[in-house]
Amino acid sequence: MPKPKKSPVAPEEAIEIIRRGAVDVIEEGELRKKLASGRRLRVKLGLDPTAPDLHLGHTVVINKLRHFQDLGHEVQFLIGDFTGMIGDPTGKNQTRPPLSAEQIRRNAQTYKDQVFKVLDRKKTKILFNSKWSKALGAEGVIKLASRYTVARILERDDFSKRYRSNQPIAIHEFLYPLMQGYDSVAMKSDVELGGTDQKFNLLVGRELQKQYGQEPQCILTMPLLEGYRGDGEKMSKSLDNYIGITEPPGEMFGKLMRISDELMWRYIELLSFQSLPAIQEWRDEVARGRNPRDIKVFFAKEIVARFHGEAAAREAEQKFEQLHRHGVAPDDIKPFTFQAPAADGLPVTHALTLAGLSPSNSESNRLVEQGGVKVDGTALSDRTRRIPKGSTVTLQVGKRKFARVTVK
Repeated sequence: MPKPKKSPVAPEEAIEIIRRGAVDVIEEGELRKKLASGRRLRVKLGLDPTAPDLHLGHTVVINKLRHFQDLGHEVQFLIGDFTGMIGDPTGKNQTRPPLSAEQIRRNAQTYKDQVFKVLDRKKTKILFNSKWSKALGAEGVIKLASRYTVARILERDDFSKRYRSNQPIAIHEFLYPLMQGYDSVAMKSDVELGGTDQKFNLLVGRELQKQYGQEPQCILTMPLLEGYRGDGEKMSKSLDNYIGITEPPGEMFGKLMRISDELMWRYIELLSFQSLPAIQEWRDEVARGRNPRDIKVFFAKEIVARFHGEAAAREAEQKFEQLHRHGVAPDDIKPFTFQAPAADGLPVTHALTLAGLSPSNSESNRLVEQGGVKVDGTALSDRTRRIPKGSTVTLQVGKRKFARVTVK
């Protein structure tokens, strides 16, 4: 049997890389011993394919997995096709409906496609927990359930809150942390990564490994990334504050440029691959008076290039500058077609409202009076102007809002 390859990086250097951005390292002393052994560690990250797309919030922990990969360790990316059908109750105040097998299958395929935008495909093992979870059968699941008490499960914050407030907790929800923990047993993982909201589940895996006679895994938790709108909520598709890793380059660049100057540093810490000394130099430059916007541009280009390539990042920057500094119309203006209410066409003020460039006709009138509206690049001063039937015009409000309107 071949000997496992050793990590080429010294343990102290590895610890510094691993700790970057992390919240918890459990237990750091154990992790140091594992790293000092020189063997390649089995590093696990599991994600349930509960949504079809990954966003930058997911990549916080995937980036950390890439760090382990670059340090020479064995990366195991686990797709929870079995646990996904149970439904992770983490952070939920009510029972969530399990996904169908077909939904899981479709989402799992997109995860496989998208994760390699961060991870090295040749150095990544993709695993599915249905392989061993289904093999347990009813008897195996009952034996697994006997290894943990209801009292221990109710220590989990969201379960205890629901129990105290008399909100329903379905029995299958208790099985979720046990099945996730059993993944670590089946995979013999040395280290498991996860978000801070997964800490309880990761600790269950550590405890089950002890019960199965295995060396317990170390745990590394990463913070939850806030949405780009800066409202304090974690990045989530359901809250529409996310930046998807498959979004068009221009959209991704624009959203990154809209994060606040304060939130920018958190994004850089958790998402950038720049060295810590380089990031500190950026901070020093801003403290000396450099515009934070310059740093934001560097960062946005780095992220767009990671997922779409250098050429796409440069083009996204150019289009952003044209739109936001010079008000040049983008190429992908959203088209609208409206029926004229009268023979002489549709009032421009109504078209602005219908196209979503203004919240109301009265606000449209105000925008025209203030000189904030252009038609085909020319400032509009007459709020009674109409768009003739059979014509198409480009409407612009301020420097950033555009619509291409056809009137029939």
